Amino acid sequence: MEARKPTLREKVQKLRLTFLGKVPDTVALGRELSGRLMLAPREPGILDDLYRIFHSFKGTAASFGLEEISSQGATGEEVILAFRALDDDARVMAVSASVAEMDTLLARILALATEALSTESQQATQTPAFDLSVNGANEGPRKRIYMCDDDELAAETLGMQLSCFGYAVVNFSSPDALRSAVMSNPPDAVIMDIMFPGGGHTGTEAITSLRREMPKPPPVIFVSARRDFDARLRAVVAGGHAYFPKPIRAIELVETLDNITSRREPEPFRILVVDDEPEVAEYHSLILEEAGMTTSLLHEPSGILEALAEFRPDLVLMDMYMPQCTGRDLSRLIRQIPDFISLPIVFLSSETNKVTQVSAMRVGAEAFLTKPIQPEDLISAVAIRAERMRTLRSLMVRDGLTGLFNHTFLAQYLETTLAAARRENGKVCMVMIDVDFFKTVNDTHGHPIGDQVLVALARLLQQRLRTTDLIGRYGGEEFAIIMPNVSLKEALGIINGLREDFSRLKFQSGDQTFSCTFSGGISRFPEISGERLVDAADKALYEAKRGGRNRIELASLEPLP
Repeated sequence: MEARKPTLREKVQKLRLTFLGKVPDTVALGRELSGRLMLAPREPGILDDLYRIFHSFKGTAASFGLEEISSQGATGEEVILAFRALDDDARVMAVSASVAEMDTLLARILALATEALSTESQQATQTPAFDLSVNGANEGPRKRIYMCDDDELAAETLGMQLSCFGYAVVNFSSPDALRSAVMSNPPDAVIMDIMFPGGGHTGTEAITSLRREMPKPPPVIFVSARRDFDARLRAVVAGGHAYFPKPIRAIELVETLDNITSRREPEPFRILVVDDEPEVAEYHSLILEEAGMTTSLLHEPSGILEALAEFRPDLVLMDMYMPQCTGRDLSRLIRQIPDFISLPIVFLSSETNKVTQVSAMRVGAEAFLTKPIQPEDLISAVAIRAERMRTLRSLMVRDGLTGLFNHTFLAQYLETTLAAARRENGKVCMVMIDVDFFKTVNDTHGHPIGDQVLVALARLLQQRLRTTDLIGRYGGEEFAIIMPNVSLKEALGIINGLREDFSRLKFQSGDQTFSCTFSGGISRFPEISGERLVDAADKALYEAKRGGRNRIELASLEPLP
């Protein structure tokens, strides 16, 4: 029988116990260092080591929810910074009082850790296993990330945050161990610390060595407690794609990981070729398809309306002279259709008269290409304009902050999805979610931090939902998800899993860390009519808010008032 894998909650609890179990040894080291400081108050290395100990207590304890230990660590940082600011003679006078204060703080930390360890151990034996994994999500293979950092607890904590965004993180504590793993089974990306015990820039040296030995090394993100120019330069020279000073904000790291590990190939440009001469149209089509584009041929101008609606091109490549109408008249006709008013139109003709060419441009054409044209010139002219169209179209239908689809596009897509569901006897779930107490986040931490929360939720949804689900920002802190062909039970499992994982993300505001939650409502067609689907999900969301927040409610099948 296959052994049960530990749940995420069990992993977190194990990490807390590991951290608490190491506190006595760390406190003992701190006391040893403070004793050495009494003998050598002018030695800067001792202060640096003491500062790292208190800094670690502050940051790691906060990550595990041990706020009292974190507070003592923060006070220790302040004591050391104040002592460091003194000149040499003043340090000699103040060393006894400063060391006594540090020892008192270390004693408090030890006492708090001993108490917490006892409580945690009892809970570990009494609390039943609770699986926090997301069920029902149609995820692809998780991207594998190798992380190399000698601070194992910090690496484990960061790794769990990255796992919420769909990454599978494997931790290594030494560059040699990482090197062996990369050579035998390359990951999608590497997160590498620069400094390791013993001094030297072993992290950058290890990556430089890998780049020499591997024909296609994985992309690397360097992390470090250092913020100086020299450290950043070494990371660049070693081939690093990005550099993150510690403490690392998981949200920003995820954005970089998304970019450097993207597996999606860009969708080919869609080009509609309009020419009454089949052989000529086929020739230009072959050139464009050889360059990776998708083409559709139209020989009768009268079929333009159907071709535009069905093919949805990124660009129209059109002959100037055709039966029934000229290219100029056909361009005017296209421009009168609101959906295609900005669609790029490029004329391709043997016409060489400049006056005629300019008059063609006046009806809204993007360019006038003269036959015969070199294949590379045709490809370049078409690709540049099609790419611009893609960008403009994306800006028109996507939210500027999160990159999700906007309210207008959501409404149009829902209408199309419901029409397909009616034809095929299908089912559609509508999900409305809203960040809890978002106004408080903005008021307490400021709107830029609030924006980070929204971007984090957007990325979590994009990473974890199925490729068939459409996600949009409905407005403010409210998001909408259209989930075709899914049962209510499956939708509830998916969204509840996302809700639990989102609540574990840590956000940074100055020296403070905080978490957020969201509430949601789910309705489904055909149990609820398409006209009432959004209202029903919204009403269920309201019930979730009234019921205490941080929960998901299913819409009632009773008619809405």
